[in-house]
Amino acid sequence: MATLYIVGTPIGNLDDLSIRAVSVLSNVDIILAEDTRVTRKLLDRYNIKKEVMIYHQHSDLKKIAQVVSLLEQGKNLALVSDAGTPGINDPGNFLIHEILKELPEVKVVPIPGANAAIASLSISGFPTDTFTFLGFPPHKKGRQTFFKNLDTIPHTVVFYESKYRIIKALEELKNIKNPRDLMVSRELTKQFETTYRGTAEEITMRLGKEPLGEFVVVLGPIKKHKIEISDEE
Repeated sequence: MATLYIVGTPIGNLDDLSIRAVSVLSNVDIILAEDTRVTRKLLDRYNIKKEVMIYHQHSDLKKIAQVVSLLEQGKNLALVSDAGTPGINDPGNFLIHEILKELPEVKVVPIPGANAAIASLSISGFPTDTFTFLGFPPHKKGRQTFFKNLDTIPHTVVFYESKYRIIKALEELKNIKNPRDLMVSRELTKQFETTYRGTAEEITMRLGKEPLGEFVVVLGPIKKHKIEISDEE
């Protein structure tokens, strides 16, 4: 039976591709990529010459049937996204689900790699034995509810935000009821990587009016209110 490899790729710095990932990508029959231009840049960096086929969030069931057919023919495939680990906040999980429905015996193998949420959590200093990952907040419908619900999650929270909405997200965070520490990472692993720590107001001022890059927002657990005990009886 053929194998489908789920390969984590760099989130910015191309040197972060693992040795094992290079080996897998060099030896599979076909690479499924979110954007062939982005993936070609990575493959060229490591001198990997392989056929690349598109699979992204707009791919239809016909494309999935094509992937299933390739696996039935014994072709070993690798799935990559533009950056990070496929299946985490991208359509890779749906592809895997559909493949396993048709080919329950197919071997699906993870090739670990970079993930922006985990990278940001690792430098946060917040407790990570329990955390909630929320992907991207909704653009319009449900956005206010998204931020309002943060007050119902007591532990560490991490989510992504784009340069177009990070200032708006920080404005929303100013309104949460329960006090929490805040960290925002920008352009992780890239040349202009920056980490901001402080209140939503402080980070907004440091970002400026037109911030650039991709952002990871990490909220520490809700702070417990200290109970002052009087010495008076």
